[in-house]
Amino acid sequence: RIADFQEVLGEPTVALTKLRELCFSGIPFDGGLRCLCWKILLNYLPLEKALWSSLLKKQRDLYSQFLKEMIIQPGIAKANLGVSREDVTLEDHPLNPNPDSRWNTYFKDNEVLLQIDKDVRRLYPDMAFFQRPTDYPCLLILDPQNEFETLRRRVEQTTLKSQTVARNRSGVTNVSSGSPLKTTPSSLSEYEVLPSGCEAHWEVVERILFIYAKLNPGIAYVQGMNEIVGPLYYTFATDPNSEWKEHAEADTFFCFTNLMAEIRDNFIKSLDDSQCGITYKMEKVYSTLKEKDVELYLKLQEQNIKPQFFAFRWLTLLLSQEFLLPDVIRIWDSLFADDKRFDFLLLVCCAMLTLIRDQLLEGDFTLNMRLLQDYPISDVHLILKKAKELQDSK
Repeated sequence: RIADFQEVLGEPTVALTKLRELCFSGIPFDGGLRCLCWKILLNYLPLEKALWSSLLKKQRDLYSQFLKEMIIQPGIAKANLGVSREDVTLEDHPLNPNPDSRWNTYFKDNEVLLQIDKDVRRLYPDMAFFQRPTDYPCLLILDPQNEFETLRRRVEQTTLKSQTVARNRSGVTNVSSGSPLKTTPSSLSEYEVLPSGCEAHWEVVERILFIYAKLNPGIAYVQGMNEIVGPLYYTFATDPNSEWKEHAEADTFFCFTNLMAEIRDNFIKSLDDSQCGITYKMEKVYSTLKEKDVELYLKLQEQNIKPQFFAFRWLTLLLSQEFLLPDVIRIWDSLFADDKRFDFLLLVCCAMLTLIRDQLLEGDFTLNMRLLQDYPISDVHLILKKAKELQDSK
């Protein structure tokens, strides 16, 4: 299999159809193949190999620019503002009501930042990875000469209570609500504070999300985006090729942005009921189920188990909260390889339902809700195989 991948990726122009077929059945971890394939499947790298190095350089430089403009400059401004008493009488001060005031922007950003911070510190708490220091801390930001505050320090100094950005939707359990795989440490004090000059992987994820929110004010940050960026960043930051690994932050940012461009409608509440919104997709899970297994469909209808009780989280977060991280990554190989973009996800959801049909047909409402919100099968290969059977039986 590795040789098949190397052959396709070795051509001057990558044959996308062939690559999709290979990736659909799972990408080997060896030699950084997954990182490379994901970058192509998520439209970050073009199919012409000759363009790769110049494109990567351009995008990584652009990301450095974002860091300077959105994190370093406001941080320096904060360090310099309020240095002396008379500054306050100048045109810009913390109580300045002008919406264009730098302070005003700073405080607004803090509300979003506090929400991101709360979510990224809890990323995959069953794995030590996100709490560990990265081998490639951002030198731009951690330069010891710096006087400005990093995002972490900014959060620690901010006493503003953030208005929670979580947009709860009617009848839907909160996106981040309990999955058995996630146990949240009871307080932030349980995390060790890394020595100066180091930064943990979760801090890198925080920066990616903060910059995304600043560049996309229409959607900014919605709870659950942390669960989309986590597996991407983990995959890139554990790449065996150190030159790629060093740029995991910038590459994750652009791949995340491209992926969000395809799924962002799921996060936009005002689009819920439109054809591109999440309600339509949840109903599609049920209409597909009706085609494939009408008995099970009628049972769920009869018990009034609505798709938003479980499929909301499955679809919005691309199943990232239902399985352990290595399994999520394997599912994503197939999802990213799907040329219809996430049609296969609907079939995976149907497969998950049909694989527990006997339990669902016997269970009452409470039991079935528990099964669906805490999915009992952990063998993702079985689920993907079933989804493929459903796809072939069309």
